[in-house]
Amino acid sequence: MYAIIETGGKQYKVQEGDILKIEKLGMAPGEAVVFDKVIALSKDGTLAVGSPYVNNTTVSASVVNEGKNKKIIVYKYKAKKGYHKKQGHRQPYTEVKIEKING
Repeated sequence: MYAIIETGGKQYKVQEGDILKIEKLGMAPGEAVVFDKVIALSKDGTLAVGSPYVNNTTVSASVVNEGKNKKIIVYKYKAKKGYHKKQGHRQPYTEVKIEKING
């Protein structure tokens, strides 16, 4: 059994027990979160696809951790113009554990 959920403008394929990093939710570790934007649900060999979301289906999860990803370097450069700009970025994330797929 798996589900495809939407959160933070991205789509994730999840199963019970999965731990995944999603866009920051601003919640403390241990708190419960419910994802109600379920795009597709596969259960007992059948696939239910919503338009846009599957009705009466939710995914329950708990927050494990919040943090920042590794730093990426953004380097801008224009040839023969003497222009270059270096900038770093660390994207914040929330790590969640999928507890139950209800549906």
